[in-house]
Amino acid sequence: MPYQPDADLADFIARIPKTETHLHLEGAIDWRLINEVAPEVMPGQPRSWADDFKYKSFAEFEDEIVDPGSAYFTSAERYHEAAKSVFKRCAEDNVKYVETSFHSGMIAWQNLSAAEVVDAILDAAPEGMEVRVYTGMLRTDQTPEVVNALEDLIKVEKLWGIDLHGPEQPPIQEWTPVYFRRAVDAGKRIKAHAGEFGPSAWVTDALDKLGVKRIEHGVRSIEDPAVVQRLADEDITLDVCPISNIKLDVFPTMKDHPIRKLSEAGVRCTINTDDPLIFGNTLNEEYAAISMDLGCTRAELLQFALNGWEIAECSGAFKQPFVDQIAAMQAAL
Repeated sequence: MPYQPDADLADFIARIPKTETHLHLEGAIDWRLINEVAPEVMPGQPRSWADDFKYKSFAEFEDEIVDPGSAYFTSAERYHEAAKSVFKRCAEDNVKYVETSFHSGMIAWQNLSAAEVVDAILDAAPEGMEVRVYTGMLRTDQTPEVVNALEDLIKVEKLWGIDLHGPEQPPIQEWTPVYFRRAVDAGKRIKAHAGEFGPSAWVTDALDKLGVKRIEHGVRSIEDPAVVQRLADEDITLDVCPISNIKLDVFPTMKDHPIRKLSEAGVRCTINTDDPLIFGNTLNEEYAAISMDLGCTRAELLQFALNGWEIAECSGAFKQPFVDQIAAMQAAL
């Protein structure tokens, strides 16, 4: 990535105790693991790691994940190995709390046990890191195989929540809010992707139909001041992935990214990596990018990190030392 801060800024970012709350496991695996089992699918470092690479469409982006994922994620053990590699990279970026998701369609296609996959991911968490596991579902997932998988998943006690992800073009179907309500009744948390490729109106649609308080991406909310105000008024969190948004050409350059404007308008935003397998990014680079290209101050970087801790669903005893570290860094500015 082109974001190579000077040593002082790099050290500052590295010292921030961070959260990662928008991370797709199948899109975050170390590419070398896929290369070991399916070199024909992943013969080398993904072409999309090039600094100037842009995906031409969401469909092209999906192909980059689906084909390697289908080749690699054939067992709960593979999910465990993938998660170990992902959490190791997170730890290198001083990430202490992670919310990661796996695709419900993937375990349906591979006929895997939902409970075993969740256990495998959680068992990969290193000491000192809290992990919460979500499953992701598409707007078009009302096929018999995936519906059966979703029915199994809602019963898995250790599954933390449900995330609506994938292409935004299909409207939210009638069955989806019903399933989300059942998930909430079963004690699950809920999120939804919206306002990435879709317009700001689709953020409103997700809020109204699903009742979520967490929107993954949501950056195109900036197109409508009324939507931005609603996000601020209703304390909605946007789990933002700046480098992903540029690689997918949601915005032409990082200088055009609206995260700073959203934050200044009172919208809580967190910083995340989305799919490092195919973007070639790290969380520290995300922080460097918004500092170097958007002019975010060190105080703003600390606030973005603090936002992650505000929404982190872990005990106060676990998070307080990291909140205190951020407060000390703020005081030292």
